[in-house]
Amino acid sequence: MKRKIVTFLSKWQQQTRRKPLILKGARQVGKTYLLKEFGQSQFSSYHYFDFEKQRDLAKVFQQDLNPQRIINELSFYARKAIDIKHDLVIFDEIQACPSALTSLKYFCEEMPELALCSAGSLLGIHLNSDSYPVGKVEELSLYPLSFSEFLQAVGDEKSLQYVDNLSQSSMPEIVHDHLCQQLKNFFIVGGLPELVVNYRDAIAKENSPVNLLNIFDEIRTKQEVLIKAYFADMAKHAGKVNAMHLDRIWHAAATQLAEVQDATSSRFRFKGVIPGIDRYSRLASAIDWLEGAGIIIKSSVITDAYLPLAAYAKEGFFKLFIFDVGILGAMLNLAPASIIKYEYGTFKGYFAENFVAQELRSAGLAKLYAWQGRHAEVEFVCEVNGKLIPIEVKSGNITHAKSLKSFIDRYHPEF
Repeated sequence: MKRKIVTFLSKWQQQTRRKPLILKGARQVGKTYLLKEFGQSQFSSYHYFDFEKQRDLAKVFQQDLNPQRIINELSFYARKAIDIKHDLVIFDEIQACPSALTSLKYFCEEMPELALCSAGSLLGIHLNSDSYPVGKVEELSLYPLSFSEFLQAVGDEKSLQYVDNLSQSSMPEIVHDHLCQQLKNFFIVGGLPELVVNYRDAIAKENSPVNLLNIFDEIRTKQEVLIKAYFADMAKHAGKVNAMHLDRIWHAAATQLAEVQDATSSRFRFKGVIPGIDRYSRLASAIDWLEGAGIIIKSSVITDAYLPLAAYAKEGFFKLFIFDVGILGAMLNLAPASIIKYEYGTFKGYFAENFVAQELRSAGLAKLYAWQGRHAEVEFVCEVNGKLIPIEVKSGNITHAKSLKSFIDRYHPEF
């Protein structure tokens, strides 16, 4: 599968004095696959080291953090010479070896000619803050596939051309109907690469409506397994008791989205999520934990929309979205057949809103905001290149945007 982030990897590769690169992202978003593919296609050779599976690799970093000695020992370990000027070295699951994370500082200072990429879970790297080589690395974040990447992955090149070249001109109805169907498929499958591959391979064999629903049911089962794996990750890093709290908050983010009818999603409510805790101050660290793990998307709620937007964000006022629409559907036990038929009634607005949040994050917007006026709400307000861009999300047939008009009358955005 082709990912748009490869463009940024290529720019990094072409730098004369490049810093080591850390590719961050939630589990299962495709970090390992992407780096291996990058190494195979763009370098004479690549060398892959997994600190979680190959625990004995930690010994290489115990004596000291001298880059030349480390490369020599890694060459011996891999039984293959490493050409520091032409090869790519990949440190995977780097959070499992804090000394390896620290060593990136010295690779930056003493061996800038080496192309060194590392990957790890957002959470694991976040927890190893004492080992983090601040200012000595470049960072890229990888998210689930966007809708465009999904279309390309399943071989729908014609649809991709329409999506990538959208303008204000009308779209042929036959194209629009097909894209709507593909969007529903994306709502079910989501953007986690392994599941997209499973879906792509399955539809290549079976294409009837009955079999398609069977395929979606299989995808849903795998998503449920992944949800359990994310909980196991919580328990691994946060302990069993804290993991229960984290899991409650994570699922509350999904269920609170689904409770809203015929309106934009409301800001996250703390009461009732964890028994005896009803204030943001006591849930803040857990919410930060989930955001650090990359499995929720936080959108600050603002009542004034002036630049910079961050100056108008209030602590404790935000919406929470799930990082992947496919996982969202699985968390809510939303039947694939209901999504295909678009039969989840007045509740479908939250799904569209979560999808847009996921797309904006994938497009590179690190911070998301929502505007709430006295009698109007705009789902997203973005700050791009010093410009204010309001985005109102509609999921049904009524597309008259009263809230957007209120925002425009008040703030006069260029777009």
